[in-house]
Amino acid sequence: MDINGFIANFADQFDETDPSTITADTVFHDLPDYSSLVALSIIAMIDEEYDVPLSGNDMRSSVTVEDLFNIVKSRKA
Repeated sequence: MDINGFIANFADQFDETDPSTITADTVFHDLPDYSSLVALSIIAMIDEEYDVPLSGNDMRSSVTVEDLFNIVKSRKA
């Protein structure tokens, strides 16, 4: 599992945000089109792509894309 693939999958969940602007350091809660619906899409994508269940608390406690990646990576091992 590599962070660049994770970022690409993450960026695919946003309709309005240019995927090239999303990096590991992106504070995703601050993205203009981040919403509870996008959060659910991210949770579903992570479950489907990485077979890792995330909770709403995981989403709320994560600040950057890398924070989410690290949660997924730690549960994947």
